[in-house]
Amino acid sequence: MAEDGKDVEPTGDAVPGGGPSLRHRLEKEGGLFTPSERRLAEHLLRNYPVAGLTSITTLARDAGVSTPTVARLVHKLGFRGYPDFQDALREDVQEMLASPLARHERWAAEAQESHPLNRMADAALANLQATLSRIDHQEFDAACDLVADRQRTVFALGGRITHAIADYLVTHLRIMRPAVRLVQEAAHSWPPALLDVRAGDVMVVFDIRRYENQVLEIASLAAEQGAEVILFTDQWVSPAADIARHRFSCHVDVPSAWDSSLTVLLLVETMIASVQERLGEEAASRMRGLEQLYARTRFFRRRP
Repeated sequence: MAEDGKDVEPTGDAVPGGGPSLRHRLEKEGGLFTPSERRLAEHLLRNYPVAGLTSITTLARDAGVSTPTVARLVHKLGFRGYPDFQDALREDVQEMLASPLARHERWAAEAQESHPLNRMADAALANLQATLSRIDHQEFDAACDLVADRQRTVFALGGRITHAIADYLVTHLRIMRPAVRLVQEAAHSWPPALLDVRAGDVMVVFDIRRYENQVLEIASLAAEQGAEVILFTDQWVSPAADIARHRFSCHVDVPSAWDSSLTVLLLVETMIASVQERLGEEAASRMRGLEQLYARTRFFRRRP
């Protein structure tokens, strides 16, 4: 029996779907949990996935709930028992740490005979649907409000691959508003950038698996200085989520050795358009001034 007096049937008798959906269900199914189960779920999410890899008694003690509460939550999530729940968490860890080579071997083994374009398109569409279903519109609007606020300096930071997305965002924002800076990935460049971070500034962070220690360190230091952190991450969720005010999880898995940036770029381009709309005439004025400079310097080739 559950704590509210109702019987709860498991949704399945095996590990239901594995890692990526497990965190999502802990986040989204909170309305079905009793107060003590919600407290347990919040503890798991704050310390995901490490908290669930301890013994059931240790998890219960750390979360401040009873051992039967842990068993009931695991049962509600569709697992036969705590060992199955932990197996799903371990699969999640393996996905989070998978190298490009390992992902390529997996996709090659599972590859269908359809053309790579079709396989990639199918995966991309599935990623878009899964990502958009998890985005809270009000939270996204709040993040855009922060980025559009001219009283705040906006910094953007990415990792080895996602640095290019941070650069893309900064390139557009600089056209529309002043005080936008890209945090360079070189180790000697980011300490001076942090010197200029003030309370209330915005740090937009891009971090997908395999999560980079330097990205987490810079984001954490910026948060300590009072910056509002906006995180774009994957479905397995960067450790930087713990210090982020706003976090957006993008599905990135495709039939390739490399994760896809498509869903991340969709959110970034939507943010760019939203910021332009918020800034209105101010952005338009800056854009007209830039076009005049381009014309005077003959920056672009004229059409014949």
